[in-house]
Amino acid sequence: EVDLEERLGELDLGSDSDVTPPTDSTPEILKRALSGLSARWKNWWIRGILTLAMISLFFLIIYLGSFMLMLLVLSIQVKCYHEIISIGYRVYRSYELLWFRSLSWYFLLCVNYFFYGETVADYFATFVQRREQLQFLIRYHRFISFALYLTGFCVFVLSLVKKHYRLQFYMFAWTHVTLLITVTQSHLVIQNLFEGMIWFLVPISSVICNDIAAYIFGFFFGRTPLIKLSPKKTWEGFIGGFFSTVVFGFFFSYFLAQHQYFVCPVEYSSETNRFMTECEPSELFQMKKYSVPPLLQAVLGWETVNMYPFQMHSFALSTFASLIGPFGGFFASGFKRAFKIKDFADTIPGHGGIMDRFDCQYLMATFVHVYITSFIRGPNPSKLLKQLLILQPEQQLSMYKALESHLVEKGILQPSPKG
Repeated sequence: EVDLEERLGELDLGSDSDVTPPTDSTPEILKRALSGLSARWKNWWIRGILTLAMISLFFLIIYLGSFMLMLLVLSIQVKCYHEIISIGYRVYRSYELLWFRSLSWYFLLCVNYFFYGETVADYFATFVQRREQLQFLIRYHRFISFALYLTGFCVFVLSLVKKHYRLQFYMFAWTHVTLLITVTQSHLVIQNLFEGMIWFLVPISSVICNDIAAYIFGFFFGRTPLIKLSPKKTWEGFIGGFFSTVVFGFFFSYFLAQHQYFVCPVEYSSETNRFMTECEPSELFQMKKYSVPPLLQAVLGWETVNMYPFQMHSFALSTFASLIGPFGGFFASGFKRAFKIKDFADTIPGHGGIMDRFDCQYLMATFVHVYITSFIRGPNPSKLLKQLLILQPEQQLSMYKALESHLVEKGILQPSPKG
């Protein structure tokens, strides 16, 4: 048996022989239709056609509702995890490690069980209250999650094999970093979705718009390289993508803010057993009049303008998607260059793998979650009420008396007559 030190010494992590580039998965009918074009234009048309197809499918899923969007996010998470883990298997040649592939997927299930269990406990309290089995699972959710993870951890330790220790720990670390990148970020995407579909659609659409606009501006006008990690990225594409994304985000937000379906928080109705998006829109989605800055008054000829407050927030989201979001793509480019691979996979012709299309989305999801918790989210009376309903009757009565006493002290309520 070859010692691991010798084996890793023979392994050139940057050579093409270690990691086989993804094969061309372009359908034959599309290849024949574009056979007369140069490679540059052929790639442009393939990317364009597949982009329109993916956007159309995305609109269909939006129409089907929030639950389907959650399933989409979960599916993308699993696929991204598979693509990154598969690279680790190929790079470190770890196929023969006992139980390790099964352990990688086991850890994925454990982490998803923890995060989605937290979501169920947080958003579906009234639903859980009516089912005794779920009450037990939710009450001891964190202990069960820890026990499941600890089981996987112990199995990993027991599976350690002499002369493969370092390789096994490499893959153990690779698995956990991949979980951090995919599972936690996709969980934040779903958290954003519960705040209202608009907080899901505007950030995702802004990243997509920036990607498309930067590609188009770079394709037709690109001359100045932007960053060595991505030689095809240009300053012309970067700047053109920024302005296009800001304009798109402003008007797209205006359209979405007019509809309850997009602006209302996603809540689960235990009466109808389905997700509801009905509410009285908050102030963020009510038209207001703003004064135009004097400098712009001379240009636009307007003294005031009517707009939704959310459109102001869309500027922050679009700016991040254009200026910081691409660094998620640069990070992914550096990762791929480190292992000399062109794409994470060949799932989408002309685009690469799912991770190739969502490298910026994960960074965006984190920013949106931080933005909401820092500048938008306040106390949620509906969520507090759901939590109160879970309490025992004596606890509810105690809370009622404490709230009544507080309101009397504030002068909001009159003291109840004693008798």
